[in-house]
Amino acid sequence: MSERTWKFATKAVHAGEHPRPFEATPTVTPIHNAVTYTYADMEALDRVFEDSSKGFVYSRFGNPTNAAFEAAMAALEGGSAALSFASGMAAIHAALLAAGARAEATVVAATDIYGATYTLLSRLFATLGVRAVFCDFTDLEKLEKTLGEARPRVVLFETLSNPLLRLADTPEVIERAHACGADVIVDSTFATPYLIRPLEMGADYVVHSVTKYLSGHGDVLAGVVVTNERNRPGLSDILKAVGGNLGPNEAWLALRGLKTLPLRMERQCQNAARVASWLEAHPRVALVHYPGLPSHPQHALARRLLAGGLFGAMVSFEIEGAGRPEVFRFLEALELCLPATSLGDVQTLALYPAHSSHRALTPEQRVNIGISDGLVRLSVGIEAAEDILADLSQALDAI
Repeated sequence: MSERTWKFATKAVHAGEHPRPFEATPTVTPIHNAVTYTYADMEALDRVFEDSSKGFVYSRFGNPTNAAFEAAMAALEGGSAALSFASGMAAIHAALLAAGARAEATVVAATDIYGATYTLLSRLFATLGVRAVFCDFTDLEKLEKTLGEARPRVVLFETLSNPLLRLADTPEVIERAHACGADVIVDSTFATPYLIRPLEMGADYVVHSVTKYLSGHGDVLAGVVVTNERNRPGLSDILKAVGGNLGPNEAWLALRGLKTLPLRMERQCQNAARVASWLEAHPRVALVHYPGLPSHPQHALARRLLAGGLFGAMVSFEIEGAGRPEVFRFLEALELCLPATSLGDVQTLALYPAHSSHRALTPEQRVNIGISDGLVRLSVGIEAAEDILADLSQALDAI
């Protein structure tokens, strides 16, 4: 049947689709918005369904645009497999399930992990019979004792913690977790693979909120889990069953963002170092959390673990004698820096953890972690450092 003989309604549906292959290859990965894929050979389709052959059948099972982003992430992290998700929290959730967080299992997690991750473990997974034990991962002796007593199935921590910028000795923690039979999940959102690659240190899963530095422009909500071929089937089965898939348009934007990650991270880390030093000398600032400062208790560890003499682009600081009203006045006075509930964008973003990232925690839990009512988190962007400092200066003066 020739396309020329199709009726108008048929042409409206099929014209322009399914072009024959041609030699020219696009230099940029296209956006594949197709939900389903057709095969002339049903045996070929069957082989794709059973995973004995590469291909695509349904977008919940995989998409060519997503696959390109996942291949890029695996390469950057030094892994052999990656799967993309609709958000960073969807990625964390799937990684926990794949690693064995199920009824009667124990997860040992860092005390000062991201607030939503803390809530996921302490509330949602608790209803499923998972026991969450929280521990200070900066104290290796205490961690060793906790691991020995809890005998966890999963160990979860962040390379740079949110929002206090504490470091876990990543290779040491991984070694001790594996010694007690646990799988290790590392949330490396703050550091990115530009600064550290936990898979190369033995981690089983590395998770990123792609929304942050990897995409870098505040226009993508996404997550990714990077792992190895051994763990990929289990992770893929969870994605197929739960359906927390990343859309191809978001995958394309994330892939585009990756191309400038090294340039952005270098500039942002350099700016953050200047901002942290300036804040430390400011009379209205009581304390600065930044591993690049010699005053940071883990500065030597940061020099050993993080690449290129860079220390990340996140800075948190406590305003002297401030509570919620004073922090709000500071945030409202900012003119260049944006008060916004995210991080990793090209523009500088400021956030109040007590009412945003760690809002779900009780005041007592925040105090135990070390999050004071005067703490501000700053994600330093790529603007001219002098302009960032001028804005912070006038906002501090406005309190």
